[in-house]
Amino acid sequence: RTAVLVAGLARRLLELDREIKDTDKLITTVFRTHPDAAIIESLPGLGPILGAEFLTATNGGVSSSIGADVGSELGGFASSGRLASYAGLVPVPQDSGRISGNLRRPRRYNRRLRRVFYMAALSSLKTDGPSRTFYQRKRSEKMIHTQALLALARRLVDVLWALLRDQRMFTITITTPQPATAA
Repeated sequence: RTAVLVAGLARRLLELDREIKDTDKLITTVFRTHPDAAIIESLPGLGPILGAEFLTATNGGVSSSIGADVGSELGGFASSGRLASYAGLVPVPQDSGRISGNLRRPRRYNRRLRRVFYMAALSSLKTDGPSRTFYQRKRSEKMIHTQALLALARRLVDVLWALLRDQRMFTITITTPQPATAA
């Protein structure tokens, strides 16, 4: 009796796993038809699933809303700061009386969009590159893991917004220090 129950649950689990894989393939296919899909996927940490979530959370992406009416739901994202604020990655002051300088997470923000950039930041740490360098620099500035990760998420917002604004792909530029010339 228990063996039959376990076998049935295992079968159902395999079915669900197959359904999830099929859904992921469908999401990837639909996402790649979007005109900004290649730009979004070029940013380290953002793949087709997180990219599709980004497009969903921003009603089609940033480039379609740059210069949009101020009365629109997303405010047009006239700057990367507005997109970051919508994602809840811009701290707001919590001042009271004589106490000032206290910052906290905003109460109103798009949780789905915040999750997209948080997961993208976490994912971008897996490979060696500018994201990991930025994260390690923030850690050396005595930030705890979560603070450094949120700082990286904010950086990814800025970079993605600029890429979508300029309609260009992300490329890693390696700068080599110029040797000092003796005068």
